[in-house]
Amino acid sequence: MSLFGTLRVPREILFGKGQRAALGSVAARTGKRALVYTDERFAGTSQFASMMDSLRAASVDFLVYDRILPDVPRDSVAAGIEQARGFAPDVVIGIGGGSVLDFAKCSALLLAHGGALQDYYGEFKVPGPVLPLILMPTTAGTGSEVTPVAVISDPERTLKVGISSPYLISTTAICDPELTYSCPAGLTAIAGADALTHAIEAYTAGRREPNAELALRHVFVGKSAFTDHFALLAIQLLGRSLVTACTDGSNEEARADVMMAATAAGCAFGTAGTAAAHAIQYPIGALTHTAHGLGVATLLPYVMSYNKPACTPELAKVASALGLETQGRGLDENAQAAIDEIVRMFAAIKIPRTLAELGLAQDKIEWTAQQAGGIDRLIKNNPRQFDLTAMTSLIQAAYDGDLVMAAQQDCAA
Repeated sequence: MSLFGTLRVPREILFGKGQRAALGSVAARTGKRALVYTDERFAGTSQFASMMDSLRAASVDFLVYDRILPDVPRDSVAAGIEQARGFAPDVVIGIGGGSVLDFAKCSALLLAHGGALQDYYGEFKVPGPVLPLILMPTTAGTGSEVTPVAVISDPERTLKVGISSPYLISTTAICDPELTYSCPAGLTAIAGADALTHAIEAYTAGRREPNAELALRHVFVGKSAFTDHFALLAIQLLGRSLVTACTDGSNEEARADVMMAATAAGCAFGTAGTAAAHAIQYPIGALTHTAHGLGVATLLPYVMSYNKPACTPELAKVASALGLETQGRGLDENAQAAIDEIVRMFAAIKIPRTLAELGLAQDKIEWTAQQAGGIDRLIKNNPRQFDLTAMTSLIQAAYDGDLVMAAQQDCAA
């Protein structure tokens, strides 16, 4: 197989403790009028105040909007940019968790091109560059600061929808681990487990036949040499530090590891894409109203078990990246060890073990399978095919907590 790689990332990533102090200088060379998005909680912190001071010192005029809601309700974006039209921003800054960063992307899109968000649902619907984006995560999980996708809650649709375009990638991502120090253990666990799911799904994604049109026709192109690099880095960092960051939030090294892992995982899945765990989570999230990261993490060991026959060598490398001893054991044994380690780690940080614990009703299993199987952009990325019977059985296994059952599913597709 010939060497192939595709990578879409920001023009610049600034990572490290104290890097938030660079905001004023970065903004000043990007624009002169900044629309700043954050949430109400973070807007009241001294950290946010100091960042606004850095904008003033750099002679950047700014307008703050801090009424962003979780999960980016579709119509809230129009409300958020209404006051900005008179301000006429030339750069958009997002400071917060994944919802804030996705809101900033949507705002930069509508300010540049107008219309309604639903005009841009899907892949490659954004017609050209959006306003320059500076994104600063305050949680370590979604990787939205480096990805080409924004996820929206549409009241006319049961499931969340996405806008996917390379034009949504930030101009600059500023990642300062100090901004995550105040995250409680539960949020740290959910966000970090989300990042680990991103990394493993990107690394085990299907590998497509490379050609000159692949990246032009698909935002998410499957695994490649570049995305593998970032995915394995993320897995390594999370393997050594996720549990510590959740149990000892004052550990600065662990906090930095988890934030870098989230960004690296974003660099991986932002080009490779995610797969079945994310496809199944969309309907489960709609039914249970639970956090996205909680759902994908609950599903991950079962999806890994189902996929193992199609990606045993990759899962064996995941075991090594997680820090497990792999010498003297075969590929299948190491692949299973990787699954077992994910189960152990997630139990240690209190991720639900089953979909029943997550709140899924048993009579919704078949509906969930039907909905998940229809999310083609994710299912086509899975290394092992699905038909409805296999999808239903996998979800039943995750509901029952039966990893063996998940591994034994067959697919006629």
